Amino acid sequence: MRVSFRTPVSTDPAKPRSPLGIIFLTVFISMIGFGIVIPVLPVYAKNAPFRLNPTQLGWLVGIFSLVQLFSSPIIGKLSDRLGRKPVLLVSILGTAIGYFITGAAGAAWMLFLGRIIDGASGGNIATAQACIADVTPREQRSKSMGFIGMAFGLGFILGPAIGGVLVKWGHQVPFYFAGGLSLLNAVFVITRLPETLTEERRLHPTAKAPLGEVFAGGRGRFIGLLIAASLAVTTGFAFIHVLFALFCGDHFGWTTAQTSYAFAFVGFLAVVVQGGLLRQLLKRDIEKELAVTGAALLAVSLWFMPRVASVGGFLAVSALMAVGNGLVTPVLSGMASRHVHGRAQGRVLGLMAGAGSLGRFLGPALAVRPLPSNFSTLARPLEGAMLSIVNSGYLTAFSWSTAFVALGAVFALLLKVPHEAIDETSASGPLPEA
Repeated sequence: MRVSFRTPVSTDPAKPRSPLGIIFLTVFISMIGFGIVIPVLPVYAKNAPFRLNPTQLGWLVGIFSLVQLFSSPIIGKLSDRLGRKPVLLVSILGTAIGYFITGAAGAAWMLFLGRIIDGASGGNIATAQACIADVTPREQRSKSMGFIGMAFGLGFILGPAIGGVLVKWGHQVPFYFAGGLSLLNAVFVITRLPETLTEERRLHPTAKAPLGEVFAGGRGRFIGLLIAASLAVTTGFAFIHVLFALFCGDHFGWTTAQTSYAFAFVGFLAVVVQGGLLRQLLKRDIEKELAVTGAALLAVSLWFMPRVASVGGFLAVSALMAVGNGLVTPVLSGMASRHVHGRAQGRVLGLMAGAGSLGRFLGPALAVRPLPSNFSTLARPLEGAMLSIVNSGYLTAFSWSTAFVALGAVFALLLKVPHEAIDETSASGPLPEA
């Protein structure tokens, strides 16, 4: 028996059925799980029984995104052909399996296996972005990507806060809880989410889907710079995926729970920026300016993060980081989506997600390079010469992250945004020249 996941999109103008709220809730649940794990994973793997050294920690945090680098374009193409709903469902189920394996790990290889499985199936955010692009007018897509950004932020409020509570019963408990949330999300997608990809935009089995369509119509330089900007900014920002929790523990003596609450604070500010401020600013059609400003603010915050001495100063810099990242990330995704025709949405967002995945691998892998090789076995609290060595490593790592984000700001500054209308449904044929 053949089971179809296709849910017809309502064509009755009297009864429009917008799936934006459902997509928002799906992303929100996914990000709660992600937010639970991020502050916990580096500390979980640094301690017994794993005791991963800095290089291994960087690879563990980044391996998820390295696998995603290869899977995201494939997932994007499949979502253009098969529809968004089945791809989203498989992705969420794979995420659940990855969380359960990570939580049950008794050896380092199980940690890596769980993260690899999670990364291989982790196309849920890019697919959700494609869903948004399917149902939103081209001129409103940056605002809609900010809508997803708000779900990110809300997930990062509740996720780390929940993780901070659950970790009191063991570092593996948050992973089990995140896996359970993913299963709940899968049920929700099956029962509530309509298919957003219409037949006229769907790539049929015999149709070719060359990536060249994404760059057609004289938009190659524009899309290329967007991808480069996304890669550079994401690489720099991803340093904190491994450094934030480790730095807070060594610099302030925070527990994993306290670090999780700090992540929740950053998530709250992201909601304010992407759910309110960004939507208002985009009414002025200043996407490029917002991307450059956001990258500049993010670079400044990363530079000062290891150089502030007080908790208050650190939280202020974290707030600036949330504002900068909250501006630049959704705007870059929205710009890419706006200037590619409808049937290439999955591919362009897949490429952007692939660039982001590469950045989220390179960031953690590079972030740990300045730390001493015996970092995970050092007695805490750090003192004397070893404290100076570790602090020097943190300063170097955050300086590198600043440089990457600044490079992304330069790429964004070089953008020449096309203003001509494009064909939303054409699968072939030239697009208007920029």
